[in-house]
Amino acid sequence: MLAYLHIPFCHRVCPYCSFYKHTPGATPIPRFIDAVHAEVRSGIRESAPRSLYLGGGTPSMLSPSHLRRLFGGLGGAIDLAALDEVTLEANPATFDLAKARLFRELGVRRVSLGIQSFDPAVLTTLGREHDPEQAAESVRILRRAGMPSVNIDLIFSVPGLGLDDWRATLEAAIALEPDHLSAYNLTYEEDTAFLDSLRRGDLDMDEDRDAEQFHLAHELLTAAGYEHYETSNYARPGHRSIHNQGYWNGEDYLGLGPSAVSTIAGTRHTNVADTARYVAMVESLGNAIVESEPLSAEQLRLERLALLLRTSAGVPLGLLAGTDPGPLVDEGLARIEQDRLVLTAAGSALVDPIAAQLA
Repeated sequence: MLAYLHIPFCHRVCPYCSFYKHTPGATPIPRFIDAVHAEVRSGIRESAPRSLYLGGGTPSMLSPSHLRRLFGGLGGAIDLAALDEVTLEANPATFDLAKARLFRELGVRRVSLGIQSFDPAVLTTLGREHDPEQAAESVRILRRAGMPSVNIDLIFSVPGLGLDDWRATLEAAIALEPDHLSAYNLTYEEDTAFLDSLRRGDLDMDEDRDAEQFHLAHELLTAAGYEHYETSNYARPGHRSIHNQGYWNGEDYLGLGPSAVSTIAGTRHTNVADTARYVAMVESLGNAIVESEPLSAEQLRLERLALLLRTSAGVPLGLLAGTDPGPLVDEGLARIEQDRLVLTAAGSALVDPIAAQLA
């Protein structure tokens, strides 16, 4: 089992982000942390997790005292040293060397940096609060702190981002020698300022730009020694995300915190997307679940197909349920390796429509 903890707090809400988040407000952070501890104790009675991922929001914006309190309680319920991986998402503007050393002291072994770009204009468009030099320095700080694994998140196909600009961001990221890079195509999600801007015509979508920038990332990152092991993810040897691979392989996962989702023993549970209500529910009930749905075998098959299709391991042919992959192979979008269908680089750029075609 995997464990994911959602920390909803952000100093600033980015206009493209659809995750549940807010600036710190009426709910005291210590009370929120105590609720997390109670939910963890309740949620792991049956099975201990093998990885822990703290996402958000911005977990790294928590103060040192709040981080110590959070990890102290987590460590009382989970043997953090025995986990395969402990990942913390971080914003470059929210930590210095002392805080990075605290991450290590608390048991974090992998930090995922939400850098998104090394282009000042793109950072402004995305509403990020750091500049390119802060972004680069955050990687160097984590290295000085002895962080074993560092990931950089980047976003491409942002309106106004030309191919040469994207090349410059990729080259800046590669020069910092991170262990892992994630390159995500910008998407326009419900309940975001970006979707409102798209509908007004202030921003645009361009499939040709998407494809060009996807293929440039593949070209430069693989040439630099990164393995393209999932549609959006590249890793140095030994630095694949253990936690995310567990998701893609269909392992059970426990979601903790407001808006978090769990899938355990074929049933999906969703926590309330409201921090104050989350705290109140956990304090009174021991959990904050507002929806539970048993998943059918067909739903699970389709989810596994869509996720595994994104990976370099590909999809077992048995999951295709009789759908003929021959046309994809003939078009150079996929190949058959033993008993699995694996997308080529050209196919990876079209993974979503291919998954719909195979469903």
